[in-house]
Amino acid sequence: MIHSMTAFARNEVKGEWGNAVWEIRSVNQRFLETYFRLPEQFRSIEPVLRERFRKALNRGKVECSLRFTANPANKGALNLNSTLAEQLIAHAQTIAGKLDDSSINPVEIMRWPGVMEAEEADMDAIQADILAAFDQALKDFIAARASEGANMKALIEQRLEGIVVQAEKVKAHMPEIIQWQKDRIVEKFNDAGIEPESGRVEQELVLLAQKMDVDEEIDRLFSHVKETQGILKKGGPQGRRLDFMMQEFNREANTLGSKSINADITNAAVELKVLIEQMREQIQNVE
Repeated sequence: MIHSMTAFARNEVKGEWGNAVWEIRSVNQRFLETYFRLPEQFRSIEPVLRERFRKALNRGKVECSLRFTANPANKGALNLNSTLAEQLIAHAQTIAGKLDDSSINPVEIMRWPGVMEAEEADMDAIQADILAAFDQALKDFIAARASEGANMKALIEQRLEGIVVQAEKVKAHMPEIIQWQKDRIVEKFNDAGIEPESGRVEQELVLLAQKMDVDEEIDRLFSHVKETQGILKKGGPQGRRLDFMMQEFNREANTLGSKSINADITNAAVELKVLIEQMREQIQNVE
């Protein structure tokens, strides 16, 4: 199965600690490039995420973002640093005595940094939940790329069938085209009042056959179609190989067009280039 480089996936996870939302999107790119937008407290998991992308994907520009909302009700209990508070009170009393003012505001003592401390959330457990949600988002993301890849494969196969139709049309018309051109040569001799010699006619026909010989191009088109179908059937990261096949298709279509001396062949060559370009547009997004 081939995969598209264009896809999107979203996954949300909720827990006592709050909720988190993963979003992964990608577009086509020659190589694999990953970009992350993570809350500051989760920056440490970026290398883990990058490695998981590297193992799962081959090409594409991937943007991954995490939105995290903590649950206010899940804040840890406040703890009093008694030692620090006692030191502050003692110093405050000393200063108050010198100022003939014995009043000490306990709230001011509590506001002092380090006197009141909230219990730290279990970040390891939160990260485990968030990474599990990322794995599910990545799984959905790969499935979306596969689904889009299946659609692209069907479109490419339709164009391949169209190429076969055009190639067979040219091959079937070649005998009558050659006969038509032979009649034209004889007619030109007659119009000029020249009695055509059989040897001269044969020479002209040989030159004409060399100029009009498209058997090699037709055979290569059939071969390229078979090769491309094999690549699609094999699946996997085949974007670069398919892109190379489009170059080969274009080469044969151009040669066929340059040898054209008949409107039917010209039209077939134009139609081939249209079909090839349509395939190439799809293949731009194949991984």
